Amino acid sequence: MTDTTHPTSISNPAHQTLNITDELLLELPKTDLHVHIDGSMRIPTLIELAKQNNVELPSYDEAGLRELVFRERYASLAEYLHGFKYTCATLQTLEALEQVGYELAWDNINEGVCYFEPRFAPQLHMGPQRTFVDVLRAVNMGLQRARDEYNASEDVMRGRKPPFEYGIVVCAMRMFNEHFSDYFRQIMEVHTHAPPETVYGLASLELARAAVLAVREYGLPIVGFDLAGQENGFPASDHVEAYSYAHKNFLKKTVHAGEAYGPESIFQAITDLHADRIGHGYHLFSPWLIEDESVDKLQYINNLAEYIGDRRVTIEVCITSNLQTNPNLKMVEHHAFLQMMKNRLSATFCTDNRTISSTTVTREMGLAVRAMHMNQRELQHYTIYGFKRSFFPGTYLEKRAYVRKIIDYYRKVTDKHLAIQRGASAKDIAEIDARTLD
Repeated sequence: MTDTTHPTSISNPAHQTLNITDELLLELPKTDLHVHIDGSMRIPTLIELAKQNNVELPSYDEAGLRELVFRERYASLAEYLHGFKYTCATLQTLEALEQVGYELAWDNINEGVCYFEPRFAPQLHMGPQRTFVDVLRAVNMGLQRARDEYNASEDVMRGRKPPFEYGIVVCAMRMFNEHFSDYFRQIMEVHTHAPPETVYGLASLELARAAVLAVREYGLPIVGFDLAGQENGFPASDHVEAYSYAHKNFLKKTVHAGEAYGPESIFQAITDLHADRIGHGYHLFSPWLIEDESVDKLQYINNLAEYIGDRRVTIEVCITSNLQTNPNLKMVEHHAFLQMMKNRLSATFCTDNRTISSTTVTREMGLAVRAMHMNQRELQHYTIYGFKRSFFPGTYLEKRAYVRKIIDYYRKVTDKHLAIQRGASAKDIAEIDARTLD
């Protein structure tokens, strides 16, 4: 992979050169709009919960799990997904869900993520004593506790740093079987005579209804509806009714598409499901994956990219994850994000799974900056896109005010690092640090 330690030079608006160092990227305000809770739990917590709940792991120390399960590279998507077998098995109590939500929020806060949208499928964590709302409330309690602790810090209270915020995205599944969870097993048992695709759609619709109820009746910050799982053979059209329900009830929409399937999957997401954002979108510019031989494939891609650009459909880019699950992608430089930049598409840096991909938002930004030779304007644009295209849980005016604070803080951080690199005095640097956000 690309080296992330070598600094890249960029110019600030005053034409002064600023080196993009790891320290700068760590301090810049960031988002993560595509991060799975069950793929991002701390390994020590996984071990602790496995012991408490009698879940068998292939190793009970972190080094062993990193060697056997959570690797730098994977041979296939199936191998990549193997880790979820263990994380989901340990997240079967409300206490565990709250703990992991709390820790994930702090992991993001500690690397400068100011806003994130953790996502998960609550259907995988339900049981006889756990309803949709129970599961969602447990995760939210952990997230909220971390947010409130950080936002009570002196820097935030005095306006020197922006507050930390979040919104939860719930995931429907393109397909499932009776082994996914007790909840899915029961659905299949009840609908034994229905075609599988009908059952998949019914389960998605039920989740959409539960999500809307959680917002209206319990005030939970459920901000988005997602569709995850195997794309090939399990089309978005099976879930039209669920997305229509979400759409009519003002729940924003994202869809995993173009991760392990071609441009047609992205087309289905934006036409059949009215997606506001696309998860991954890696194969947007892959004409050889288009199955419809009756179309001009290059023109199809051009039209699709034009539509996405014109409608500002934002792509949740997950570079490391794509490197790990696409055998043909060998180098960061060959990632489709470069084409997205050339087409001026709206995109944002995401981790997908912090633990399974062994990554952070800071690392994802470093990979992109150095491989794509991004300049300061591009770095700022793609960082701020994450805030502008978020499914922020507040009002539109509150979101605008929050983004304004983020932009001010972004400039404050770059001013500080430019001063450090130019050898400014400790007093001058401290004055920049003390600056409040207007």
